[in-house]
Amino acid sequence: MTTPFLNGDNNPYNSLVWPGLTLTRQERHLLLQSPSPIDSLSSSIHGGGMSKIDRIANIYVDRFYECSHPEKDVEKLFQEWGYPLESTAGLLTAVRLAYTSVSEEDGEDASVFCCTTAGVSNGARAGSERTTFPVYQPGTINIMLMIDARMTQAAMVNAVITAVEAKTAALADLGIRDAENGLVATGTTTDAIVLGVSQSATYPIQHRYCGTATDLGAAIGRVVYGTVIESLGAAGVSKL
Repeated sequence: MTTPFLNGDNNPYNSLVWPGLTLTRQERHLLLQSPSPIDSLSSSIHGGGMSKIDRIANIYVDRFYECSHPEKDVEKLFQEWGYPLESTAGLLTAVRLAYTSVSEEDGEDASVFCCTTAGVSNGARAGSERTTFPVYQPGTINIMLMIDARMTQAAMVNAVITAVEAKTAALADLGIRDAENGLVATGTTTDAIVLGVSQSATYPIQHRYCGTATDLGAAIGRVVYGTVIESLGAAGVSKL
C-alpha cells in the first residue's frame, strides 16, 4: 500500500500490475485512466450504473459545497478539462486528495488495483434509526476498484458486495461509530464506488463468482480493507 500524494508529491502513479493504468493528482481532482475502455459498474454521480469508460475523476469539493445540481456541476468541470462525458465516471469527495491510498495485487487469473479516499465525519450504521436527507452530498469514502480480468456481470455485482464488506470491516476495526446513535458504523452517509473491469482476453478464465471464498474476492477484500485503513490513518484516524 502507498499514499502517493501525501507529502506533496504530484508525480503520476503508474500501476505495478496493470500496464498503462495511471493515477494522477490534478489541482482539484484525481484522474484514474485506463489504457483501453473497461466495463464499469458504479454509483458515481456521473457515468453511474453499467457503462463503458476509460477514466474516472474523483473531484474535491469543500464542506460548503452547494450540491443542488451535482450532475451539472460535474459535467461542466469535465467540459472545462476536456474529458469526454460519455466515457468518464465522476465522483465528488469532501476528503483531502492528499489522503489518497493505493493498493495492488497481481494474480494468475486477475490483477487488482484499488484507490480510496476516506473520511468518517459522517459515520453511519445501515439499518438503524437516524436522520435522512433527500439531497446528494459529496462522498466521504470513495473507492475506485479496478480489476484486470474477465468477469460476468453477476461477478461484478459480487465484487462490489465484497468491497463493501471489506470497507465495513475496516470501519469496525477502527471503532468508527454512527455520529447520531453511537452504534458501530457500517459506512458513512455518502459512500460511493466505481468498479472497472478490463475483460482482457489474455486471462484464461472468466470469473463468475467474487465472494470472500474466491481468490479474487479475497484479493479485493485485502486491497479495499487496506486502503480504507491507510487513507483514514493519513487523516489521523488510528486503529484501536
